[in-house]
Amino acid sequence: MNRRDILWSGAAAAALIVGSGALLRTGGPNPALAGETFEVTKTDAEWHAILSDAAFDVLRKEGTEYPGTSPLLNEHRNGVFACAGCDLPLFSSETKFESGTGWPSFYQPIDNAIGKTEDRTFGMLRTEVHCRRCGGHLGHVFDDGPKPTGLRYCIDGFGLVFHPASPSAS
Repeated sequence: MNRRDILWSGAAAAALIVGSGALLRTGGPNPALAGETFEVTKTDAEWHAILSDAAFDVLRKEGTEYPGTSPLLNEHRNGVFACAGCDLPLFSSETKFESGTGWPSFYQPIDNAIGKTEDRTFGMLRTEVHCRRCGGHLGHVFDDGPKPTGLRYCIDGFGLVFHPASPSAS
């Protein structure tokens, strides 16, 4: 192998890494959800009209925000984290924890708030979680979380809105 081969190999590896990063950032519609019907349905144009570009990318195109970019990552007030698409309450602030991953993490959703599908993208098997009312992609659940559930719901914060608890509820 000569110096030119090494340089070309390095350039190819760099292009592969950059391309993979772009794939991680932008997803596509989940074929597992294509046949499901949800209480809240809208066209892409209607979703675009009510969601930020970042929320649309996460919820409707299964994109993933870059770690550490969610404004809700450091949200520590009492309240409820709801779906940015349909406002269904998804997670209580009482179940949020610091996972160190760069995404808001919870050990348990609110009852009957989320749905799950098998995700085999990127050559691995994961469990994708979505809003059960509008089908919006939220993130994934892993079995490396804290007690009492041992689960870590790793959620894209741009797919959430936060509703602080009223002062009388504190």
